[in-house]
Amino acid sequence: MMRRRSWVESANDPACGFPLENLPFCAFDAEDGEQHLGVGIGDAVLDLKKLAKIEKVDVALTQPTLNQWMSRGRDANRELRNSLIRMLALDAPPTVIDRLKPLLRPMRAVRFRVPVEIGDYTDFYASIHHATNVGKLFRPDQPLMPNYRWVPIGYHGRASSIVVSGTPVKRPNGQTKAPSAETPMFGPSKQMDFELELGAYVGVGNRLGNPIDIDDAEQHLFGMSLVNDWSARDIQAWEYQPLGPFLGKSFATTVSSWVVTMDALEPYRVPLAAHGEGDPRPLDYLAARDSANQGIDVRFEVCLTTQKMRNEWAAPVLLTESSAKDLYWSFAQMVAHHTSNGCNLRSGDLLASGTISGPQPGSQGSLLEITRRGAEPLKLPSGEERGFLEDGDEITIRGFCEREGLPRISLGECQGTIVPATLSSRAAVARDEIAF
Repeated sequence: MMRRRSWVESANDPACGFPLENLPFCAFDAEDGEQHLGVGIGDAVLDLKKLAKIEKVDVALTQPTLNQWMSRGRDANRELRNSLIRMLALDAPPTVIDRLKPLLRPMRAVRFRVPVEIGDYTDFYASIHHATNVGKLFRPDQPLMPNYRWVPIGYHGRASSIVVSGTPVKRPNGQTKAPSAETPMFGPSKQMDFELELGAYVGVGNRLGNPIDIDDAEQHLFGMSLVNDWSARDIQAWEYQPLGPFLGKSFATTVSSWVVTMDALEPYRVPLAAHGEGDPRPLDYLAARDSANQGIDVRFEVCLTTQKMRNEWAAPVLLTESSAKDLYWSFAQMVAHHTSNGCNLRSGDLLASGTISGPQPGSQGSLLEITRRGAEPLKLPSGEERGFLEDGDEITIRGFCEREGLPRISLGECQGTIVPATLSSRAAVARDEIAF
């Protein structure tokens, strides 16, 4: 397959991840003090608000977030995408190249922001391998709940605490209870964990009371980003029964800076690999007519760098490698199920996959699985051990698609560093009293 080249030379590097075929969206702080939308090309960002001053583009592209543009639908974005490809291609007219060159900013000099105003955030549990691994820790005789293969499980997350990649993550305080303790205690979590996830942003929503058909579901999705749904496992374990996740999840969720459109991801379609011969056929409302390629082969790498490793200039440690093709439920099924009761989705809503784990060793998407709830700590080259994350630990998730004959498409990275908890005044007094 002949790749189309760009006059932005860095976009032609096979390892770049931001070729003409990608063109992901972002939001960033501009020189005028406002937040602008941009498109990634090579090692640069094209300022869309500045582009609007010299080209006829939709006013939605001059807004600080993508919501209004996403609501235009996939056809409108496809038209923009094709226009940008023509303008950024090597064979673009010289006059066009001269007009666009001043609109490029080096990525390394850009301060990114969350590109979408997220109204609602739903986190699913779509990886059967993750569900099985976790289930074995708590219910060895019945790892999966009876409903798992029938219904896409999810819960309503907290949109207000979603932060962009690079934002420090403060260790949360909360109630925990040791198995041997008679009463719970309040204080910083001791079992901080990462969760490797893939997120999809809703483009066009649906009216309240009007479910989205499974075969139309993906037309309501605009694009995808990396997600790290940080978890305080000890807080979660004490609070989750009977209503599920709450404070153990809502303190922070990190998203990557980039939104890679569904059109850019289309060439990397694959069948979902997690289904077995004995699995039931989905109920009709979850059964797509074209069910052959419901998955997307987004590949992930998760790395850990401790404070000691940074001090010694040591290389990050690879914790896991996996792929979104190993999900049990597709994003189309998540949308169809989410709206099946008439729930309305809105432009900018975020749907996350839940932790993604693969079937083989080295593909687990959380420390809960990797260390078996801390019972088998990781031994790091630095001489340190980790059952869960400590203050100063940095987690970096990277995502990309690649296929023979196709360019490498990057979803960027999703990075966060754990910083110490802030003690409340009462907790500080209690600590001092104990010390005295």
